[in-house]
Amino acid sequence: MKPGFHGMRRIHLPFASPFPQRIHLPFSLPFPFIVALAAGAGLRMVAMIGYPGALWFAGDSYVYLGAALRPQPNLSKTTGYSVFLHALEPFHSLTLVAGLQHLMGLAVAVMIYLLLRRNGVSHRWATVATLPVLLDGFVIEDEHMVMAEALFTFLVMVSMLLVIWRSWVPWPVALLAGLLAGCAVDVRSEGLPVLLMFPVVLLVRGLRRDGAWRWRNWCWRNWCWLDWRAWLAAAVMAVGCAAPVAAYAGWFHSWWGSYTLSRAEGFYLWGRVSSFADCARIKPTGDEAVVCPTTPIVDRTPPGNFVWHAPQTHQDMNSLGGPVSYRGNQVLTDFAIHAVEAQPLDYLKTVFFNTMLSFGFPRIAYPGAGTTYYYSFHVHYVTANYNLLPPDNHAWIVGGTAYQDWLSYGHQAPGVVHRVFALPILAYQRVVFTYGPLLALIFLVGLGGLIGVRRRGWQLKSLRLHWAPRGTTMLPWVTAVGLLLAPIAVADFDYRYLIPAIPFACLAAGLAFAPRRSAQASPAAPASVETTVPDQVA
Repeated sequence: MKPGFHGMRRIHLPFASPFPQRIHLPFSLPFPFIVALAAGAGLRMVAMIGYPGALWFAGDSYVYLGAALRPQPNLSKTTGYSVFLHALEPFHSLTLVAGLQHLMGLAVAVMIYLLLRRNGVSHRWATVATLPVLLDGFVIEDEHMVMAEALFTFLVMVSMLLVIWRSWVPWPVALLAGLLAGCAVDVRSEGLPVLLMFPVVLLVRGLRRDGAWRWRNWCWRNWCWLDWRAWLAAAVMAVGCAAPVAAYAGWFHSWWGSYTLSRAEGFYLWGRVSSFADCARIKPTGDEAVVCPTTPIVDRTPPGNFVWHAPQTHQDMNSLGGPVSYRGNQVLTDFAIHAVEAQPLDYLKTVFFNTMLSFGFPRIAYPGAGTTYYYSFHVHYVTANYNLLPPDNHAWIVGGTAYQDWLSYGHQAPGVVHRVFALPILAYQRVVFTYGPLLALIFLVGLGGLIGVRRRGWQLKSLRLHWAPRGTTMLPWVTAVGLLLAPIAVADFDYRYLIPAIPFACLAAGLAFAPRRSAQASPAAPASVETTVPDQVA
């Protein structure tokens, strides 16, 4: 048992299984974490009572729910989240959907706490690390929406827990972790970097122990087990990661004739480069010249807004079949690539400054007020400027309008607000959330656990990367950075894109307080050694 992970009880499974047979259950949780968890649960309960059913985000929620009622892959986004909604459709309750997503948010916080305690972090710092996940008003509001972030974050966190719970991971656990990560990508394609990071980290953790590479260990008759076990676990996880993505691509092909996850890559990439694309420098030809934005750069709105209104990505593409047709997507993608090649510094500068918006204060209406309005609780669904109700005059998935899909799925009319409970959570959200400077501090603290500073008195001696001495810091921090940068690099900044990155940044920051580990050689665990994972999240 790891240091600082006391007060646990054991349960033995009465059947043979390749998975863990001894599971530690955290029945004895410390009072501070119980209070924090109860506060997070109470806030979510207030939101559910104040806003029965679920909240909507224009466009995305309509697609997800329509695809849940009439299962099909969508041209503009992956609809793995719709499979989750489809599984719950027999209950005809959007309240159930929101409730499960709130439970996922609480489970993510519990997993963060367990991983930190597993690595010897004190009760106090482990609890503090969970607070942004438990108490952030915008996280709670997003969990209450028909949106994919809560499910995506939960799947990635469970996968990460399986990968880093032990330094040695048996291949069945690696396979399960890979399948969960692959399913997460089907839910939200911005998670594609995870499919590369997790198997690589699993391989490195298997080959490197206590700060040294163990290429040869546990050898018997010239057969070295550690090498092959590490490679096997990584390979099996890579296969597990690829399987759900390949299955989704095959499903997409059966509908639209191409093996991919969507046909909107070019659309969003065009939006990304629209903030700096200069036709005079790019010198596009043929169809690419048609889609090159002609609006002066200073007059262009942010990409997340401009791409939805620019004629180059709509009526000007009618001859190509539209922006999400095979030809249209290819033209937009090629133009975006050529724009980056012609203006690489402008691209890097744009990504950098958009990333800095994550750490700014106060929050601004980016990419537009109409977008950020959906990210807050409101007393009224309909105002003079905004209408949060699902429209009844347009079908995002053929077969029913957004309003009809709401009624068909939830069997209740939208727009109900119980003001007694809505007003407190509304006021709370506007005050309690992860402020930009606080998020920057969290990332920096996590980086402090990754980069060690060695000094003699006031003289700096060296800087070096830590892998083993502070346990599992690198993967959570790199995952947080990847989830933060990926959507910005291929689309635009959006405050909603911060939500999946926050839990992993908090986990990395908490691991910075893990005690250093002594460099004692420890042989690879034999096949008979029991693997331990928390029953609450396994």
